[in-house]
Amino acid sequence: MTRHDNIEAIVIFGATSAVAQALARLHAQEGNSLLLVARNSDRLESIAADLCIRGANSVKCINMDLAIVKQHSELIRDMEKQFSDISKYYFFYGVLPDQKKCEASWDSTFDALNTNFLSKVSLLTLIANKIEKETNRSLIVVSSVAGDRGRQSNYVYGTSKGALNIFLQGLRNRLQKANCPVTTIKPGFIDTPMTQDFNKNFLWAAPEQVAKDIYKASKQSRCEIYSPWFWRYIMLIIKCIPESIFKRLSL
Repeated sequence: MTRHDNIEAIVIFGATSAVAQALARLHAQEGNSLLLVARNSDRLESIAADLCIRGANSVKCINMDLAIVKQHSELIRDMEKQFSDISKYYFFYGVLPDQKKCEASWDSTFDALNTNFLSKVSLLTLIANKIEKETNRSLIVVSSVAGDRGRQSNYVYGTSKGALNIFLQGLRNRLQKANCPVTTIKPGFIDTPMTQDFNKNFLWAAPEQVAKDIYKASKQSRCEIYSPWFWRYIMLIIKCIPESIFKRLSL
């Protein structure tokens, strides 16, 4: 990959995730400047050092739990101090909640919805109000195929992703006037530490594969992509199943 003449400033929320790290490496190879935001300060520093070796122009870190919404305004101010001309904002952070625990506990359900949806709405709203005046900025948000249809095995997780997808559709509509693309990423199964207890098959993708799809989508200012590509057709079939039949399936 060749280094571009124009160095971009990139923000990655949830930078310690496996896919986020793979995506950051692609931007580092281009010589871009990176601002990494996540909870684990030790991991952030380790990732930052690796990205510098790989060619990043500069790498800065902000240690923060992004689920704490009341800290978001301060975070935005801190980000502006770190980089004055941010061109891309990537959203990777999230949780995969235990469905049974959520069914038994509103607190568990709220925590999942807050992390996966409400906290992102908070951040996206603050950033949208900023970039709408600047124009030519990009928002790239990782959602999930789980948001395309509710299933008994993970409907709390799916709800958070489905709600996020609808919010992003509206935000995309709003920001197109300012030429600020909003890209929704819908990955299928990804082989990461978060899914290490799952049985894997041919449908599972490596983080590097999904990261390449996200990187390409960001360059093309796509509205929405599935990753890997075949999930678009899998979910099309699932969405076409009549509810009277779907509700009887053990999915």
